[in-house]
Amino acid sequence: MTDRSPPTERQTYRIGAVSRLTGIPADTLRVWERRYHVATPVRSEAGTRLYDSEDIGRLTLIKRLVDRGDAISSVANLSLDALRERMRGAELAGRAPVVRSRPLRLLVYGPYLGERLRADLAATEDFECLGFHSSREGILSNDWDPAPDVLVLEYPALHSDQVGEVHRLLARSGAAHCVLVYGFAGQGVVEQVVSEHLSACRAPIGLADLRHCCQGLRSQPSPQRHSLEQLGIDLVRPAPSPRYSAEELAAIAGSRRSSCDCYRHLADLIAGLSAFESYARGCELRGAEVDASHALVHAGVVQARAVLEAVLERSLGQADGDGCDMSPKD
Repeated sequence: MTDRSPPTERQTYRIGAVSRLTGIPADTLRVWERRYHVATPVRSEAGTRLYDSEDIGRLTLIKRLVDRGDAISSVANLSLDALRERMRGAELAGRAPVVRSRPLRLLVYGPYLGERLRADLAATEDFECLGFHSSREGILSNDWDPAPDVLVLEYPALHSDQVGEVHRLLARSGAAHCVLVYGFAGQGVVEQVVSEHLSACRAPIGLADLRHCCQGLRSQPSPQRHSLEQLGIDLVRPAPSPRYSAEELAAIAGSRRSSCDCYRHLADLIAGLSAFESYARGCELRGAEVDASHALVHAGVVQARAVLEAVLERSLGQADGDGCDMSPKD
């Protein structure tokens, strides 16, 4: 990874915020950076990775394309425009998301678990097994492309000092999720290891148990990607400039354009959103690093303000066309 010089004014995001905004687990993102150079984050004075808005845009599209079946190696170094074009081509072709149309790719570690599942996995179309490994080196010494969707790990006994190893294996595999199968472990250890990217279940497990553990991966899209796409938020594109000044909004709010107060209320709403947008922007300027929630709030407010401005502009134009009296009334 080649570090760039730290930016002075543009928004930057820590890796945790990037993970939440793009839907890419932080460990997976680190692996993709090391192997495929998907991003070149800058470094803060303290050595923290900092990503900019263009990184967010590229990584979001890369995640979508990988979910649709593209190998990470084939899309990792494409420009933002090339990624958008590739995504448009995939959507025009009517390709469904890969999590719904292809088997989930599994990578299995564990001598007993591997032999127990081998025949069942070979006979089902729900899963595609990329390999069975009886040693940790089998996971650590390989580059997986395409990466597995799920890493299945067997630990007959799980202790607290092995939690870090579990996360290293997950990161090295590039998998989005891990199913940890354990024989014996303290309750505190199980609670310590479980996260949104890792589920744990008590051995022994069969194919039905594995299906249950992976059910959410097959049927639910990433919440982070859903939020950005469904809201139409693109952090890469510049925020639209305001269409109305505070004085113009005040004049509209003070006029009597119809028998109801819709225009006044709409102008008040836009003025309030503009004020909050300025406040949120001030928070960003006071700190170079922006978290995921703050970025989404600011982008959502900008979008809401732009939509309401467009509605007000069109409504005023229609009122003018209808011969409405535009002058303020006492």
